[in-house]
Amino acid sequence: MPENNTEKTITTLPFMGIQRLMPYLKPYLPKMVIMIFLGSMVSLVDSSIPLFNRYAINNFIAKGTLKGIGIFTAVYALVLVCKLAMDFTSAYMCGEIEMSVDRDLRNAAFNHLQELSFSYFNQNNVGYIHARVMSDTGKIGVMVAWRMMDIVWNGSYILFVLIVMLSINVRLALYIFALVPIAVVLVIYFQKHLIVLNRHIRELNAAITGNFNEEITGAKAIKTLVVEDKIQKDFMDDTENYRKNAVHATHYSAIFTASVTMLSSCALALALWRGGIITMEGVMEIGTLSVFLSYALGILEPIQNIIVTISELVAVQVNVERLTRLLNTESDVADSKEVIEKYGDTFNPKKENWEELYGDVEFKDVSFHYPDGTEYVLENFNLKVPQGTNVAIVGETGAGKSTLVNLVCRFFEPTSGQVLIDGRDAKERSQLWLHSNIGYVLQTPHLFSGSVRENLKYGNPDATDEEIWEALKLVSADGIVKSMDNGLDSDVGEGGDMLSTGQKQLLSFARAILANPRILVLDEATSSIDTVTEKAIQDAISVVIKGRTSFMIAHRLSTVVDADVILVVKDGKIIERGRHKELMKNREGYYYQLFSRQFEEMSIKAMG
Repeated sequence: MPENNTEKTITTLPFMGIQRLMPYLKPYLPKMVIMIFLGSMVSLVDSSIPLFNRYAINNFIAKGTLKGIGIFTAVYALVLVCKLAMDFTSAYMCGEIEMSVDRDLRNAAFNHLQELSFSYFNQNNVGYIHARVMSDTGKIGVMVAWRMMDIVWNGSYILFVLIVMLSINVRLALYIFALVPIAVVLVIYFQKHLIVLNRHIRELNAAITGNFNEEITGAKAIKTLVVEDKIQKDFMDDTENYRKNAVHATHYSAIFTASVTMLSSCALALALWRGGIITMEGVMEIGTLSVFLSYALGILEPIQNIIVTISELVAVQVNVERLTRLLNTESDVADSKEVIEKYGDTFNPKKENWEELYGDVEFKDVSFHYPDGTEYVLENFNLKVPQGTNVAIVGETGAGKSTLVNLVCRFFEPTSGQVLIDGRDAKERSQLWLHSNIGYVLQTPHLFSGSVRENLKYGNPDATDEEIWEALKLVSADGIVKSMDNGLDSDVGEGGDMLSTGQKQLLSFARAILANPRILVLDEATSSIDTVTEKAIQDAISVVIKGRTSFMIAHRLSTVVDADVILVVKDGKIIERGRHKELMKNREGYYYQLFSRQFEEMSIKAMG
């Protein structure tokens, strides 16, 4: 999807974004230094193995004697044991660094997301955010550990081999290294095309996964629309397209592997040809020839690995930039340094400095437009809501009823003007202080995976079972829980999908009440409940809102007739305000038309 324009743009120069990640890498720098050192030592040992073979051939096989083989074997075994220990230690450190950096980056990204405002989540879908926190961080962890080790080992190996070969026989070494430029060009050419192919394959796989997820979640709609055959055909077309591209990439990879193998064979042939001549002339021992043969066979693979690894590192730069962009994103709603100093932040609250919230709310010359828009939703809006006032916000679907509530809850900041809480600008105290005093029942209820008790305790972690049952009884949800197999310990399923929408709504209502909020927000809280349950909820609401400031966003106007103030919203503007009786006196008014139309619809349904 397109990059969020609220995210800061950073440089696209290779690895400049890594500077932003240095605070997360710094704790592991000592281990990374040790890891690099061990990787270099392992490559030194690996490059020295052919030298042991040369010694054995020249001193034991060629001379037909075993004199000194005991010391040779002991030294050789000691070197192999040291190599094994260094291999294990370096691999262990790589794994630890990868997982630790991955964990720290995920925690940082997740924690930063908790501090971002609603506008960020409005402009970025779940899949995009999920990829930043899970996929990008994982690839960065692999980069700073394993890919770094790959470059260190392969680079050191090539360097050591080059030094050894040149020190033994410069001419023969140059013969073999003459093939290196050809190998580099070959690897770069194929790697460039393979990166493009594999990127396309990943995109196709992501599309298949997304379609599969959509088709599973929309299984009911598919069956009711009787489009199984179309869905099946589309899915089969997607998988066939994926297969064709994957096979094409496999063929390309096979040609690449065969080409590198052929080049290695050429290097071996050169070493045998020139080395054989030199050996026959008595200039070089046969053991020394075996060293060149070993290096000729093994030198091209590290070169190939380095080029492939560098390509991967360049590709990971995209992940670094995307994660950095997220971490650099500033929230549209943020507490000032002075407020954080006094009241604490989201993760370190200083509750001892929190004042009691009473519930007086005032809009003072408030103008507002959404961050991704330019048209004002409110202009120079003024409204006083004394403690305990019940404010109803009504209007047709999509009229903009949630704007006022979003400003009260400080999910968005006013473009100009002030929202006062208990006579003070909401910006003068922390968001967490305000949110801790607000109970919010969403139109689309959300429950977390776990038991009923665990979900309700999100409202009040210290609530006793007696208090939980009291809250459930208040919203007529106690019968629902009692009918479950395990009562409060019953599992609600992922997102509460083991319950009906109405049941989830009732439980979310109980959760809000359990928090004992001073400001209560009901966002069409009865929209998913049948008329019988709605009556019980209305009775509960009349009890719960006493002494509390409440904002009710309502579609059913029958639920707001007793509200102290009704705000009528149309096209994002408040066009009428007053009590129910006052608004109904104006027969030309918009509220009167809405109420009359709903009353007629309800009458028709009742007659039908």
